[in-house]
Amino acid sequence: MTKFFKFVAIAEGVSYLVLFFNMLVIKPTNMDLYKTLLFPVGMAHGLLFMGYVLLAILIREEQKWSLKDFFIVQFASLLPFATFYVEKKYIKNA
Repeated sequence: MTKFFKFVAIAEGVSYLVLFFNMLVIKPTNMDLYKTLLFPVGMAHGLLFMGYVLLAILIREEQKWSLKDFFIVQFASLLPFATFYVEKKYIKNA
């Protein structure tokens, strides 16, 4: 399950960055492409976000995270690039 969490953490981080790219770069230049990409990218990011949060809850005991570490892992889902940091620093034995 830890390997799957690592995959979801990376995919969630990438989807977050793609969503930002879609909003900040594509929207001002090409509104039609923005509208086309918004739903699939947003849906993928939403599903990956929920998967990240649920998997973090499930592997908390396995990873022996303290309450502070667990909240850092959860908070990381809200910040760009933070899931990459979590994947490197907090995931053990994967």
